[in-house]
Amino acid sequence: MLSYKTVRQEACDEVIINKSRFIGNACPCETEEEALAFLKKIREKHRDATHNCYAYVIGANAGIMRYSDDGEPGGTAGLPMMEVLKSRGVVNCCVVVTRYFGGVLLGAGGLVRAYSKGCVIALDAAQVSVMEKTQRILFDVPYPLWDKFSYALHSLPALLEGSQFQASVDATLLIREKDAATVCEKLTALTDGKAEYLVTDELFYPWPEE
Repeated sequence: MLSYKTVRQEACDEVIINKSRFIGNACPCETEEEALAFLKKIREKHRDATHNCYAYVIGANAGIMRYSDDGEPGGTAGLPMMEVLKSRGVVNCCVVVTRYFGGVLLGAGGLVRAYSKGCVIALDAAQVSVMEKTQRILFDVPYPLWDKFSYALHSLPALLEGSQFQASVDATLLIREKDAATVCEKLTALTDGKAEYLVTDELFYPWPEE
């Protein structure tokens, strides 16, 4: 498994459509139990809502896919939300769209559009990211080379996670596994081999969608 898309964080957003209030909530979930716990939390928070419809996909290969219309006409809520998740390629994620009925009937087509919109704004708020194999690399940079080193990072596919100023500068970088060799070669060449580095960890890290 090289990479997969999910959301970076739990978040929500809302929209008013023909006087009905639609609240989209999204949360990263690595297991079905986590997805059901998130669903329960939102249902309790909005226990007075007209509907709490949901869709979730679990597993990097989308092995578990569940959705519910929660009382809305069949196929007008959960399924459209699932289609949004599938079209965005998002997994390990649960989305709950809560509706407070505003007195105006939307019709089947209107409901499909409204719940799709609720799912989209939830995903956007939670920030769809690409979980990629990433290396955490510690660079030991001599002080006279630090300005040149840190400036170079702006044009390289690397994130400066932290830096400590001691006898030299200890810079912790996050670099995608696929980019690591190239980035390390460039930084080594830039510093004439004076900046030494060590891979300290390997992990999956959420990178922004490109």
